[in-house]
Amino acid sequence: MRSVIILGGYGNFGKRIALALVKSGIAIIIAGRNASKAQALSDKLKKHHPEAKIKLAIFDAQADLANQLQNLKPAIAINTVGPFQTSDYAIAKTCIQQKTHYIDLADGRDFVTGITALDQQARKADIAVISGASTVPGLSSAIVEKYKDRFSEIHTLKYGISPGQKAERGLATIRGILTYLGRPIKPASGSNKTRYGWQDIYRQDYPILGKRWMANCDIPDLDLLPQKYNIKEIQFSAGMESLPLHLGIWLVSWLVRLGLPLNLPKHANFLLRLSHLFDWLGTDNGGLHMVIKGSDKNAQPYELKWFIIAKDGDGPQIPTIPAIILAKKLASGELTYRGAKPCIGLVRLEEYLQELEAFNIKTYESLTPPAPTTQ
Repeated sequence: MRSVIILGGYGNFGKRIALALVKSGIAIIIAGRNASKAQALSDKLKKHHPEAKIKLAIFDAQADLANQLQNLKPAIAINTVGPFQTSDYAIAKTCIQQKTHYIDLADGRDFVTGITALDQQARKADIAVISGASTVPGLSSAIVEKYKDRFSEIHTLKYGISPGQKAERGLATIRGILTYLGRPIKPASGSNKTRYGWQDIYRQDYPILGKRWMANCDIPDLDLLPQKYNIKEIQFSAGMESLPLHLGIWLVSWLVRLGLPLNLPKHANFLLRLSHLFDWLGTDNGGLHMVIKGSDKNAQPYELKWFIIAKDGDGPQIPTIPAIILAKKLASGELTYRGAKPCIGLVRLEEYLQELEAFNIKTYESLTPPAPTTQ
């Protein structure tokens, strides 16, 4: 069995993917620019899994990927190197040229929705190119796919993510949010309503966690899910557990919206360090909520609330699962898809949750069914 190369393999998500693949007996290549971090992760993995097949590849993926793929000959490349909001398709194109299956954890809206531009090239090379193999749209679409048959029509989808304040977070995620903070978000597919990054704040009640503040985020789902499931209105938000931090970001979003020339992504490192000053105010428990409203098969009002709650710092496991599942399926030959597409319809909710069974993660569901009809 050929190996899986993980670009950014020692990062926040990469190291979790590496461990999952090692546990499954899949040979991996930990790739990145920092040799000491790559070696440290390899040593840690081999300490607990002496039989693990691990190689290191120290290089810049933007400069030397083609040569590395030619020499290492992996079957699959998993790209965890963001932020994808400002990335191009150079890495994916190189993988196509080298006939290496490509998976990424992108959450950049234009990046994920535009991946279909590579479809013809990927088909010709007989490989899969899959973008957005993460919480959105990987998990979000799996949830809607699971429950869509309960509805004759979905009117609104309102959902979001609130990580624990102490949960590990990566620099690329922070940079991604900062690219659209306070800036207008392109209206969702089928809508003319413009929202602004980290505005329209509201409080969401979670099982176990209690109430968390939420604010607008820009993700590929805003285009993909209305098109796929004919959803009339969609809103996605994210929120910080720490109220001072959440409202502080909200205030900065207003400064950007009012026209101050702030280059926030440039200061991502500083802002990430600053955010950790608030860790003492929070926990390492986070969650995702999804509220689907519409009509049932009898045209009666129907509402479904679905939650996934992660405790003990296990929240960052959730975004890694689609990439792990798809890599395993490609390695075993189970996934025969060829072409380039967003990660929709490729991962079922049941297998997603099965992959999470080893962690302190639980799901909750509640619904408001229609009133019984009178005879």
